[in-house]
Amino acid sequence: MTSARDQLEILRSGTEEILPEKELLQKLERSVRTGKPLRIKQGFDPTAPDIHLGHAVGLRKLKQFQDLGHTIVLIVGNYTALVGDPSGRSATRPRLSHADIEAYAATYLEQFFRVLDPVGVEVVRNGDWFAPMNFEQVMELAAGFTIARLLERDDFEKRFREQRPISLHELFYPIMQGHDSVVVRSDVEIGATEQKFNLLVGRQLQVDSGQEPQVIMTLPILVGLDGVNRMSKSLGNYVGISEPPAQMFGKLMSIPDELLMQYYELTTPLSPAEIAGIRQRLESRQAHPRALKADLGEIVVGLYYGPDKARAAREEFDRVFRDGGLPDDVPEVRLPAPDGKLWIVQLLAEAGLVSTRTEARRLIRQNAVTVDDQPVTSEEAQISLESGSGRLVRVGKRRFARVFGGSPAS
Repeated sequence: MTSARDQLEILRSGTEEILPEKELLQKLERSVRTGKPLRIKQGFDPTAPDIHLGHAVGLRKLKQFQDLGHTIVLIVGNYTALVGDPSGRSATRPRLSHADIEAYAATYLEQFFRVLDPVGVEVVRNGDWFAPMNFEQVMELAAGFTIARLLERDDFEKRFREQRPISLHELFYPIMQGHDSVVVRSDVEIGATEQKFNLLVGRQLQVDSGQEPQVIMTLPILVGLDGVNRMSKSLGNYVGISEPPAQMFGKLMSIPDELLMQYYELTTPLSPAEIAGIRQRLESRQAHPRALKADLGEIVVGLYYGPDKARAAREEFDRVFRDGGLPDDVPEVRLPAPDGKLWIVQLLAEAGLVSTRTEARRLIRQNAVTVDDQPVTSEEAQISLESGSGRLVRVGKRRFARVFGGSPAS
Protein backbone atom coordinates (compact mmCIF):
# COMPACT_ATOMS: atom_id res chain seq x y z
CA MET A 1 0.00 0.00 0.00
CA THR A 2 1.19 3.51 -0.81
CA SER A 3 2.55 5.31 2.27
CA ALA A 4 0.18 7.59 4.14
CA ARG A 5 2.13 10.75 3.30
CA ASP A 6 2.31 9.84 -0.39
CA GLN A 7 -1.44 9.19 -0.37
CA LEU A 8 -2.05 12.57 1.23
CA GLU A 9 0.04 14.28 -1.44
CA ILE A 10 -2.02 12.64 -4.18
CA LEU A 11 -5.35 13.38 -2.49
CA ARG A 12 -4.49 16.99 -1.69
CA SER A 13 -4.30 17.93 -5.38
CA GLY A 14 -7.40 19.63 -6.77
CA THR A 15 -8.98 20.22 -3.35
CA GLU A 16 -10.07 23.44 -1.66
CA GLU A 17 -9.92 22.33 1.98
CA ILE A 18 -9.22 19.19 4.00
CA LEU A 19 -10.62 19.61 7.51
CA PRO A 20 -8.74 18.68 9.58
CA GLU A 21 -5.85 17.59 7.35
CA LYS A 22 -3.95 16.24 10.37
CA GLU A 23 -6.84 13.85 11.07
CA LEU A 24 -6.82 12.61 7.48
CA LEU A 25 -3.11 11.81 7.78
CA GLN A 26 -3.77 9.94 11.03
CA LYS A 27 -6.58 7.95 9.42
CA LEU A 28 -4.37 7.10 6.44
CA GLU A 29 -1.50 6.02 8.74
CA ARG A 30 -3.86 3.75 10.68
CA SER A 31 -5.20 2.31 7.43
CA VAL A 32 -1.67 1.51 6.23
CA ARG A 33 -0.76 0.02 9.59
CA THR A 34 -3.85 -2.19 9.92
CA GLY A 35 -4.57 -2.89 6.27
CA LYS A 36 -8.16 -1.69 6.78
CA PRO A 37 -9.38 0.67 4.04
CA LEU A 38 -11.07 3.96 4.87
CA ARG A 39 -14.73 4.48 4.03
CA ILE A 40 -15.08 7.41 1.63
CA LYS A 41 -18.57 8.84 1.27
CA GLN A 42 -20.23 11.03 -1.30
CA GLY A 43 -23.93 11.56 -1.81
CA PHE A 44 -25.70 12.41 -5.05
CA ASP A 45 -29.28 13.61 -5.30
CA PRO A 46 -30.77 12.36 -8.58
CA THR A 47 -32.47 15.58 -9.69
CA ALA A 48 -31.79 15.34 -13.46
CA PRO A 49 -31.23 12.47 -15.91
CA ASP A 50 -27.60 13.18 -16.80
CA ILE A 51 -24.38 14.18 -15.13
CA HIS A 52 -21.68 16.43 -16.54
CA LEU A 53 -18.00 17.06 -15.92
CA GLY A 54 -18.86 19.35 -13.01
CA HIS A 55 -20.58 16.45 -11.23
CA ALA A 56 -17.67 14.19 -12.14
CA VAL A 57 -15.16 16.28 -10.16
CA GLY A 58 -16.22 14.41 -7.03
CA LEU A 59 -16.20 11.08 -8.86
CA ARG A 60 -12.61 11.65 -9.97
CA LYS A 61 -11.59 12.30 -6.37
CA LEU A 62 -13.38 9.12 -5.32
CA LYS A 63 -11.44 7.28 -8.04
CA GLN A 64 -8.19 8.49 -6.50
CA PHE A 65 -9.25 7.04 -3.15
CA GLN A 66 -10.37 3.83 -4.86
CA ASP A 67 -7.05 3.44 -6.68
CA LEU A 68 -5.32 3.81 -3.30
CA GLY A 69 -7.30 0.85 -1.96
CA HIS A 70 -10.10 2.54 -0.02
CA THR A 71 -13.82 1.70 0.02
CA ILE A 72 -16.21 4.04 -1.79
CA VAL A 73 -19.70 4.53 -0.39
CA LEU A 74 -22.08 6.16 -2.88
CA ILE A 75 -25.30 7.43 -1.36
CA VAL A 76 -28.14 7.84 -3.80
CA GLY A 77 -30.16 10.56 -2.11
CA ASN A 78 -33.64 9.41 -3.03
CA TYR A 79 -34.95 11.06 0.17
CA THR A 80 -32.68 14.11 0.34
CA ALA A 81 -33.71 14.74 -3.27
CA LEU A 82 -37.29 15.15 -2.02
CA VAL A 83 -36.02 18.18 -0.09
CA GLY A 84 -33.39 19.47 -2.51
CA ASP A 85 -29.98 20.70 -1.39
CA PRO A 86 -30.31 24.42 -0.50
CA SER A 87 -26.55 24.96 -0.81
CA GLY A 88 -25.87 27.98 -2.99
CA ARG A 89 -29.57 28.51 -3.68
CA SER A 90 -31.42 31.81 -3.43
CA ALA A 91 -34.85 30.14 -3.55
CA THR A 92 -36.52 26.88 -2.58
CA ARG A 93 -35.98 24.09 -5.09
CA PRO A 94 -39.04 22.66 -6.89
CA ARG A 95 -40.27 19.40 -5.36
CA LEU A 96 -39.68 16.19 -7.33
CA SER A 97 -41.81 13.06 -7.36
CA HIS A 98 -40.60 9.63 -6.24
CA ALA A 99 -41.04 8.39 -9.82
CA ASP A 100 -38.81 11.11 -11.29
CA ILE A 101 -36.15 10.54 -8.65
CA GLU A 102 -36.02 6.78 -9.25
CA ALA A 103 -35.84 7.27 -13.03
CA TYR A 104 -32.96 9.71 -12.65
CA ALA A 105 -31.20 7.41 -10.15
CA ALA A 106 -31.06 4.60 -12.71
CA THR A 107 -29.21 6.84 -15.19
CA TYR A 108 -26.90 8.19 -12.48
CA LEU A 109 -25.65 4.77 -11.47
CA GLU A 110 -24.81 3.80 -15.04
CA GLN A 111 -22.83 7.01 -15.41
CA PHE A 112 -21.06 6.70 -12.04
CA PHE A 113 -19.43 3.50 -13.19
CA ARG A 114 -17.96 5.17 -16.23
CA VAL A 115 -15.51 6.62 -13.70
CA LEU A 116 -15.48 4.19 -10.79
CA ASP A 117 -14.79 0.46 -10.80
CA PRO A 118 -18.04 -1.06 -9.50
CA VAL A 119 -16.08 -3.78 -7.68
CA GLY A 120 -15.83 -2.76 -4.05
CA VAL A 121 -18.21 0.21 -4.29
CA GLU A 122 -21.10 0.24 -1.83
CA VAL A 123 -24.26 1.83 -3.26
CA VAL A 124 -27.02 2.67 -0.79
CA ARG A 125 -30.19 4.78 -0.86
CA ASN A 126 -30.84 7.05 2.09
CA GLY A 127 -34.54 6.26 1.78
CA ASP A 128 -33.60 2.89 3.29
CA TRP A 129 -33.23 4.56 6.70
CA PHE A 130 -35.37 7.69 6.34
CA ALA A 131 -38.53 6.03 4.99
CA PRO A 132 -39.08 3.78 8.07
CA MET A 133 -38.68 6.68 10.56
CA ASN A 134 -41.71 7.67 12.61
CA PHE A 135 -42.34 11.26 13.63
CA GLU A 136 -40.84 10.80 17.08
CA GLN A 137 -37.57 9.70 15.49
CA VAL A 138 -37.62 12.71 13.16
CA MET A 139 -38.06 15.02 16.15
CA GLU A 140 -35.20 13.29 17.97
CA LEU A 141 -32.95 13.79 14.92
CA ALA A 142 -33.81 17.50 14.76
CA ALA A 143 -33.56 18.12 18.52
CA GLY A 144 -29.80 18.62 18.48
CA PHE A 145 -29.99 21.70 16.27
CA THR A 146 -31.22 25.21 16.83
CA ILE A 147 -32.62 27.56 14.20
CA ALA A 148 -29.76 29.94 14.98
CA ARG A 149 -27.23 27.19 14.21
CA LEU A 150 -28.86 26.35 10.89
CA LEU A 151 -29.06 30.02 9.94
CA GLU A 152 -25.28 30.25 10.28
CA ARG A 153 -24.95 28.80 6.78
CA ASP A 154 -24.39 31.58 4.25
CA ASP A 155 -27.27 30.83 1.88
CA PHE A 156 -29.89 30.60 4.67
CA GLU A 157 -28.52 33.70 6.40
CA LYS A 158 -28.58 35.70 3.17
CA ARG A 159 -32.14 34.64 2.33
CA PHE A 160 -33.27 35.45 5.88
CA ARG A 161 -31.64 38.89 5.75
CA GLU A 162 -33.20 39.63 2.35
CA GLN A 163 -36.59 38.36 3.57
CA ARG A 164 -36.63 35.61 0.94
CA PRO A 165 -38.71 32.55 1.90
CA ILE A 166 -37.00 29.60 3.59
CA SER A 167 -39.25 26.56 3.69
CA LEU A 168 -39.17 24.57 6.92
CA HIS A 169 -38.33 21.32 5.13
CA GLU A 170 -35.12 22.90 3.72
CA LEU A 171 -33.74 23.18 7.26
CA PHE A 172 -33.80 19.39 7.44
CA TYR A 173 -31.42 18.93 4.50
CA PRO A 174 -28.06 19.35 6.31
CA ILE A 175 -29.35 17.19 9.18
CA MET A 176 -30.36 14.46 6.74
CA GLN A 177 -27.02 14.57 4.94
CA GLY A 178 -25.20 14.49 8.26
CA HIS A 179 -27.25 11.51 9.44
CA ASP A 180 -26.19 9.65 6.30
CA SER A 181 -22.61 9.84 7.57
CA VAL A 182 -23.64 8.29 10.89
CA VAL A 183 -25.45 5.40 9.19
CA VAL A 184 -22.62 4.48 6.81
CA ARG A 185 -19.87 5.28 9.39
CA SER A 186 -17.86 7.36 6.92
CA ASP A 187 -14.23 8.24 7.53
CA VAL A 188 -14.10 10.94 4.85
CA GLU A 189 -16.86 12.83 3.08
CA ILE A 190 -16.37 14.68 -0.20
CA GLY A 191 -18.43 17.62 -1.39
CA ALA A 192 -18.32 20.91 -3.28
CA THR A 193 -17.13 24.01 -1.45
CA GLU A 194 -20.71 25.24 -1.00
CA GLN A 195 -21.55 22.04 0.92
CA LYS A 196 -19.07 22.72 3.73
CA PHE A 197 -21.83 23.41 6.27
CA ASN A 198 -23.57 20.10 5.47
CA LEU A 199 -20.30 18.19 5.79
CA LEU A 200 -19.54 19.75 9.17
CA VAL A 201 -23.00 18.75 10.40
CA GLY A 202 -22.01 15.18 9.62
CA ARG A 203 -18.97 15.49 11.87
CA GLN A 204 -21.12 16.84 14.70
CA LEU A 205 -23.73 14.08 14.41
CA GLN A 206 -21.03 11.39 14.37
CA VAL A 207 -19.53 12.77 17.59
CA ASP A 208 -23.01 12.91 19.15
CA SER A 209 -23.44 9.25 18.16
CA GLY A 210 -20.13 8.19 19.70
CA GLN A 211 -18.35 7.75 16.37
CA GLU A 212 -14.99 9.06 15.27
CA PRO A 213 -15.80 12.14 13.16
CA GLN A 214 -15.28 12.13 9.44
CA VAL A 215 -12.72 14.32 7.74
CA ILE A 216 -14.31 16.63 5.21
CA MET A 217 -12.81 17.34 1.82
CA THR A 218 -14.20 20.20 -0.24
CA LEU A 219 -13.62 20.43 -3.98
CA PRO A 220 -13.65 23.42 -6.33
CA ILE A 221 -16.66 24.15 -8.50
CA LEU A 222 -15.88 23.61 -12.18
CA VAL A 223 -16.50 26.72 -14.26
CA GLY A 224 -18.53 26.07 -17.39
CA LEU A 225 -17.70 26.65 -21.04
CA ASP A 226 -18.77 30.29 -20.81
CA GLY A 227 -15.84 30.97 -18.49
CA VAL A 228 -18.09 32.75 -15.97
CA ASN A 229 -20.71 30.52 -14.32
CA ARG A 230 -20.49 27.10 -12.72
CA MET A 231 -21.08 24.27 -15.17
CA SER A 232 -24.84 23.77 -15.49
CA LYS A 233 -27.21 22.13 -17.93
CA SER A 234 -29.73 24.91 -17.42
CA LEU A 235 -27.13 27.48 -18.52
CA GLY A 236 -26.06 25.38 -21.52
CA ASN A 237 -22.36 25.68 -20.57
CA TYR A 238 -21.80 22.01 -19.78
CA VAL A 239 -20.03 18.91 -21.11
CA GLY A 240 -22.12 15.82 -20.44
CA ILE A 241 -20.24 12.59 -19.81
CA SER A 242 -22.78 10.72 -21.97
CA GLU A 243 -22.49 13.06 -24.95
CA PRO A 244 -21.06 11.57 -28.18
CA PRO A 245 -17.25 11.60 -28.25
CA ALA A 246 -16.98 14.15 -31.07
CA GLN A 247 -19.38 16.53 -29.34
CA MET A 248 -17.55 16.19 -26.03
CA PHE A 249 -14.20 16.81 -27.70
CA GLY A 250 -15.51 19.83 -29.62
CA LYS A 251 -16.91 21.43 -26.47
CA LEU A 252 -13.62 21.00 -24.63
CA MET A 253 -11.82 22.73 -27.49
CA SER A 254 -14.02 25.78 -26.84
CA ILE A 255 -13.05 26.39 -23.19
CA PRO A 256 -11.39 29.76 -22.51
CA ASP A 257 -7.61 29.58 -22.27
CA GLU A 258 -7.66 30.77 -18.65
CA LEU A 259 -9.63 27.66 -17.62
CA LEU A 260 -7.23 25.18 -19.20
CA MET A 261 -5.30 24.28 -16.04
CA GLN A 262 -8.46 24.05 -13.92
CA TYR A 263 -9.85 21.51 -16.36
CA TYR A 264 -6.61 19.49 -16.30
CA GLU A 265 -6.71 19.46 -12.49
CA LEU A 266 -10.41 18.66 -12.04
CA THR A 267 -11.38 16.49 -15.02
CA THR A 268 -8.33 14.27 -15.67
CA PRO A 269 -6.52 11.55 -13.70
CA LEU A 270 -3.09 13.11 -14.25
CA SER A 271 -0.72 13.26 -11.28
CA PRO A 272 0.29 16.55 -9.63
CA ALA A 273 3.75 16.23 -11.24
CA GLU A 274 2.24 15.76 -14.71
CA ILE A 275 -0.07 18.74 -14.25
CA ALA A 276 2.85 20.87 -13.03
CA GLY A 277 4.73 19.95 -16.21
CA ILE A 278 1.79 21.03 -18.38
CA ARG A 279 1.50 24.30 -16.47
CA GLN A 280 5.19 24.98 -17.02
CA ARG A 281 4.87 24.33 -20.78
CA LEU A 282 1.86 26.64 -20.96
CA GLU A 283 3.39 29.50 -18.96
CA SER A 284 6.74 29.29 -20.81
CA ARG A 285 4.87 29.16 -24.15
CA GLN A 286 6.54 25.89 -25.07
CA ALA A 287 3.06 24.61 -25.96
CA HIS A 288 0.17 26.48 -27.58
CA PRO A 289 -3.13 26.50 -25.62
CA ARG A 290 -4.93 24.96 -28.61
CA ALA A 291 -2.58 21.95 -28.63
CA LEU A 292 -3.02 21.51 -24.88
CA LYS A 293 -6.81 21.71 -25.26
CA ALA A 294 -6.65 18.97 -27.87
CA ASP A 295 -4.57 16.83 -25.50
CA LEU A 296 -7.09 17.55 -22.74
CA GLY A 297 -10.00 16.61 -24.99
CA GLU A 298 -8.38 13.32 -25.93
CA ILE A 299 -7.68 12.47 -22.28
CA VAL A 300 -11.21 13.30 -21.09
CA VAL A 301 -13.01 11.57 -23.96
CA GLY A 302 -10.74 8.57 -23.43
CA LEU A 303 -11.85 8.32 -19.80
CA TYR A 304 -15.47 7.77 -20.84
CA TYR A 305 -15.15 6.10 -24.24
CA GLY A 306 -11.68 4.59 -24.46
CA PRO A 307 -8.54 5.69 -26.34
CA ASP A 308 -9.67 4.61 -29.82
CA LYS A 309 -12.83 6.74 -29.82
CA ALA A 310 -10.93 9.63 -28.24
CA ARG A 311 -8.34 9.53 -31.00
CA ALA A 312 -11.07 9.34 -33.63
CA ALA A 313 -12.83 12.36 -32.10
CA ARG A 314 -9.61 14.36 -32.28
CA GLU A 315 -9.00 13.37 -35.88
CA GLU A 316 -12.58 14.29 -36.83
CA PHE A 317 -12.27 17.67 -35.13
CA ASP A 318 -9.09 18.40 -37.08
CA ARG A 319 -10.72 17.33 -40.34
CA VAL A 320 -13.83 19.44 -39.78
CA PHE A 321 -12.50 22.58 -38.13
CA ARG A 322 -8.89 22.80 -39.23
CA ASP A 323 -9.08 21.27 -42.69
CA GLY A 324 -12.62 22.40 -43.52
CA GLY A 325 -14.07 18.90 -43.96
CA LEU A 326 -17.31 17.41 -42.68
CA PRO A 327 -17.96 15.02 -39.81
CA ASP A 328 -18.60 11.40 -40.73
CA ASP A 329 -22.11 11.33 -39.31
CA VAL A 330 -23.94 14.42 -40.60
CA PRO A 331 -27.59 13.71 -39.74
CA GLU A 332 -30.12 13.78 -42.56
CA VAL A 333 -33.47 15.45 -41.94
CA ARG A 334 -36.60 15.58 -44.10
CA LEU A 335 -38.89 18.55 -43.52
CA PRO A 336 -42.26 19.31 -45.14
CA ALA A 337 -41.88 22.10 -47.73
CA PRO A 338 -45.10 22.23 -49.81
CA ASP A 339 -43.85 24.99 -52.11
CA GLY A 340 -40.25 23.75 -52.14
CA LYS A 341 -39.06 26.39 -49.68
CA LEU A 342 -38.85 26.76 -45.90
CA TRP A 343 -38.31 29.79 -43.67
CA ILE A 344 -34.76 29.59 -42.25
CA VAL A 345 -35.86 30.09 -38.62
CA GLN A 346 -38.41 27.29 -38.93
CA LEU A 347 -35.88 25.08 -40.71
CA LEU A 348 -33.29 25.46 -37.94
CA ALA A 349 -35.84 24.73 -35.21
CA GLU A 350 -37.47 21.73 -36.91
CA ALA A 351 -34.11 20.24 -37.92
CA GLY A 352 -33.09 20.26 -34.24
CA LEU A 353 -30.17 22.60 -34.83
CA VAL A 354 -31.45 25.12 -32.28
CA SER A 355 -33.59 24.74 -29.17
CA THR A 356 -35.83 27.75 -29.86
CA ARG A 357 -36.70 30.12 -32.67
CA THR A 358 -35.30 32.95 -30.59
CA GLU A 359 -31.92 31.18 -30.58
CA ALA A 360 -32.18 30.73 -34.36
CA ARG A 361 -32.72 34.47 -34.89
CA ARG A 362 -29.82 35.32 -32.58
CA LEU A 363 -27.43 32.98 -34.38
CA ILE A 364 -28.41 34.37 -37.79
CA ARG A 365 -27.69 37.89 -36.53
CA GLN A 366 -24.30 36.64 -35.32
CA ASN A 367 -23.50 35.27 -38.82
CA ALA A 368 -23.27 31.77 -37.35
CA VAL A 369 -25.56 30.05 -39.90
CA THR A 370 -24.58 28.83 -43.36
CA VAL A 371 -26.40 26.85 -46.06
CA ASP A 372 -24.10 25.05 -48.49
CA ASP A 373 -21.23 27.14 -47.06
CA GLN A 374 -23.00 30.41 -47.89
CA PRO A 375 -23.79 32.67 -44.89
CA VAL A 376 -27.43 33.38 -44.12
CA THR A 377 -27.73 37.10 -43.43
CA SER A 378 -31.50 37.58 -43.17
CA GLU A 379 -33.84 36.22 -40.51
CA GLU A 380 -36.57 36.17 -43.17
CA ALA A 381 -34.63 34.06 -45.69
CA GLN A 382 -36.54 31.33 -47.52
CA ILE A 383 -34.39 28.25 -48.18
CA SER A 384 -35.09 26.18 -51.29
CA LEU A 385 -35.23 22.46 -50.54
CA GLU A 386 -35.72 21.28 -54.11
CA SER A 387 -32.13 20.04 -54.44
CA GLY A 388 -32.07 16.26 -54.69
CA SER A 389 -28.85 16.11 -52.68
CA GLY A 390 -30.27 18.17 -49.83
CA ARG A 391 -28.92 21.39 -48.33
CA LEU A 392 -25.98 21.30 -45.94
CA VAL A 393 -26.92 23.52 -43.00
CA ARG A 394 -24.30 24.46 -40.44
CA VAL A 395 -24.87 26.31 -37.17
CA GLY A 396 -21.81 27.54 -35.31
CA LYS A 397 -18.82 25.25 -35.33
CA ARG A 398 -20.31 21.95 -34.23
CA ARG A 399 -23.87 21.57 -35.53
CA PHE A 400 -24.60 20.14 -38.97
CA ALA A 401 -27.57 18.68 -40.81
CA ARG A 402 -28.32 17.79 -44.41
CA VAL A 403 -31.90 18.92 -44.95
CA PHE A 404 -34.20 17.49 -47.64
CA GLY A 405 -37.65 18.63 -48.65
CA GLY A 406 -40.56 16.25 -48.32
CA SER A 407 -42.42 14.51 -45.52
CA PRO A 408 -40.41 12.50 -42.97
CA ALA A 409 -42.03 9.31 -44.26
CA SER A 410 -41.00 9.86 -47.91
